[in-house]
Amino acid sequence: MTTKLISTTALSKNHELTSKALFDIFVNLGWLERVDNEWALTVTGLSQGSSYRTSKQYGKYIVWPEDINFEIPDAEPLITATVLGKGFEVSAQKLNFILSEIGWAKKGDLGKGWIATDHGLNIGAIQAEDAKSGVPYIRWPINIAKNKTLVSTIADFKGNPIEEKADKVNLEISEFRNEFPAKHRAIDGHFTRSKAEILIDNWLYMFEIVHAYERKLPIEEDVYSDFYIPTGKVYIEYWSNEKNTKYLHHKRIKQGIYKKYGFNLIELEDKDVQNLDDILPKILLKFGVQTY
Repeated sequence: MTTKLISTTALSKNHELTSKALFDIFVNLGWLERVDNEWALTVTGLSQGSSYRTSKQYGKYIVWPEDINFEIPDAEPLITATVLGKGFEVSAQKLNFILSEIGWAKKGDLGKGWIATDHGLNIGAIQAEDAKSGVPYIRWPINIAKNKTLVSTIADFKGNPIEEKADKVNLEISEFRNEFPAKHRAIDGHFTRSKAEILIDNWLYMFEIVHAYERKLPIEEDVYSDFYIPTGKVYIEYWSNEKNTKYLHHKRIKQGIYKKYGFNLIELEDKDVQNLDDILPKILLKFGVQTY
């Protein structure tokens, strides 16, 4: 009888683990490794009966025997936002809003409690609810206190930004940003890097949409979005018609990062900027952001 092969996500659900936890286990077992920012099976991993599959929706992915055997290590201690907040010397309320701002949590139904997002679940969040009230809350792995994104965001919140360490990607993006200084002033006071960005910024301001300009993405790479709308956790990138090699390389890097982390992204070009009234309301509505 042929053993059924299932995806890593399906296998993790069968064992009541997060996908990240299962990936970590398989890496420690020597079954998986990262190659060019993608998961790859090792020879040992292939010997377990695993293989690759390809679909139009997900592209190339790994499948495993449904009955594959492996030991699950002892669970890591979990803590609440209250305990986590004490470690950073911020209230649980503020910490929850910070977790929401970086896309790991969102408000529960009717604004009560907190629910872990897919990004939060991927870093080990466990959804729970109060036994008496039924209000949802999240338990977090204790090592989240060392997470670079969270530590950096809280430092920014407190007014003590952490200097980023230079690496190849960060240097390339920083050099590109330095070549195009922010010298174009929008109505709300933001200084943007192009006249097209002024039009986008002014449009968001006039439609009373709370937004940030050049918000750092909540990731380890030192990458900044053109615009960020916290209401829908959506980023906006404006791509000019520039065709030089350096600009196109910069564009590909950023697009790859958005895809890698699965962020909500709206991409605008010059033709779109000239027609924002027709284009942006429809796209923003898809992310729950109303303009009328």
